[in-house]
Amino acid sequence: MSRHQSAIRDLQTIQDYIRWTYSRFRNSDIFYGHGTDNAWDEAVQLVLGSLSLPLDFPKEHLDSRLTYNEKKRILKFVDLRINKREPLPYLLGEAWFMGLPFKVTKDTLIPRSPIMALIESEFQPWLQNYPLNILDMCTGSGCLGIAAALTFEEANVDITDVSEAALAVAEQNIVLHEVQDRVTAIHSDMFQGLAGKQYDLIICNPPYVDASDYNTAPEEFHNEPRIALTSGEDGLDFTRAFLAQAADYLHDNGIVVYEVGNSEVALQEAYPDTPFMWVKLENGGNGVFVLTKDELKTLQEE
Repeated sequence: MSRHQSAIRDLQTIQDYIRWTYSRFRNSDIFYGHGTDNAWDEAVQLVLGSLSLPLDFPKEHLDSRLTYNEKKRILKFVDLRINKREPLPYLLGEAWFMGLPFKVTKDTLIPRSPIMALIESEFQPWLQNYPLNILDMCTGSGCLGIAAALTFEEANVDITDVSEAALAVAEQNIVLHEVQDRVTAIHSDMFQGLAGKQYDLIICNPPYVDASDYNTAPEEFHNEPRIALTSGEDGLDFTRAFLAQAADYLHDNGIVVYEVGNSEVALQEAYPDTPFMWVKLENGGNGVFVLTKDELKTLQEE
């Protein structure tokens, strides 16, 4: 009898399938890092998510029995998670960011940017004025820009991406969070589609993973769109072009908040005289810096 046949015959309840999934994960070499950091939480999210149940589903109902089709759906997701190393948010079609749900597909990165902490603190102490115009470049699912719009309720936000498929997902998230009146999705290769526009705040989580890190990354990351992760041998091809142009798209007193992750060291070596303000991230993460318009203008003049 196959493992699936045995599970369908012997396991009956939600709790049974959480325990069984946990055991399967414990005996696998999957990587946790797209919403959870351990086998138990991953198992709970997979089982409840595949049943369209919330994570706060009452414990007293975990002994509810499952239908045959519900069992098959859970088993399918467990197999894809282990054998294909599919990140769980892609299986469920949803990821959570800043306590908000976002639709995701394989055309978008899975939301996890540490820039979240800066949105929560309203970009203090770096942002001098209330931002009425915000740009979220390389938006993917739209999570950063939409979260910023929900934080700054008087702001207009442009979210841009070179991927039309990613923007289609972002547009669904704009509707999901009911910010159609203030958030606009724009197809743009960096600044090409933004002629004449200026912003008080530019947020950017670009491709920045260097070739070595990408080649040695867990398989789960190779299921995400490579165009959203890698940018040349040292991970800085996009960033060099961005820094050469960004000042032109900022209002006076405007700032850029930018993520480069582990490419932080390479960036400092490439720009030894640039006063990057590296943000101390209380909830973990690294490689997020802030630059002002004046600092960016100095870069352009060099």
